Amino acid sequence: MTPQMTRKNDQNTTVPARTPRLRLKSKAPRTGYVDGAWWPRTEDLTTELPDLLAVLSVRLGRIDRVLYHLGAWANAPRKFTTGGRAVRLDGYRLQPLNSITVLGLDGNHARLTLLVIPPRTDPDDAHTTMMAAAEAENAATLDGLLMMSPRERDRRTQATVAEDRWESEGGTTTFPRPTPISC
Repeated sequence: MTPQMTRKNDQNTTVPARTPRLRLKSKAPRTGYVDGAWWPRTEDLTTELPDLLAVLSVRLGRIDRVLYHLGAWANAPRKFTTGGRAVRLDGYRLQPLNSITVLGLDGNHARLTLLVIPPRTDPDDAHTTMMAAAEAENAATLDGLLMMSPRERDRRTQATVAEDRWESEGGTTTFPRPTPISC
């Protein structure tokens, strides 16, 4: 999908070509680090943003800037046009990994920070994480949200149980030192 695939409707607002995989908290007073979660289909920011920004503009109004972590996306231009408007893309090394911040023209009052779920995430894990990030009272960190999936918890629990059983049956986590051979 390319940025040109978004279109305008009769009310002169941009309509997404494909609905983004997105969950947002309600507009109630903000709690937690993120305002919701987004699960892009690719790692190409300029391919993914037009549909996301079309949806977010309903809440934020006209979008002015997107802040992202430089190492999280393929090379992106400093500006791009979507829905007939220029949007500034600002990559920072200090922007938290797995997040983007979308700013409307109204500055701090029109701002959303989203957890970005990596594109290749298992669908069940992605859904669970998105739902948790969008819970009104959820105040978890980005790392906490990405580790919340029941599947991941089960994997870790099974690995711990297996290791405990192995050690209780005489296994060891360290290798014994070899016995020197005398000649």
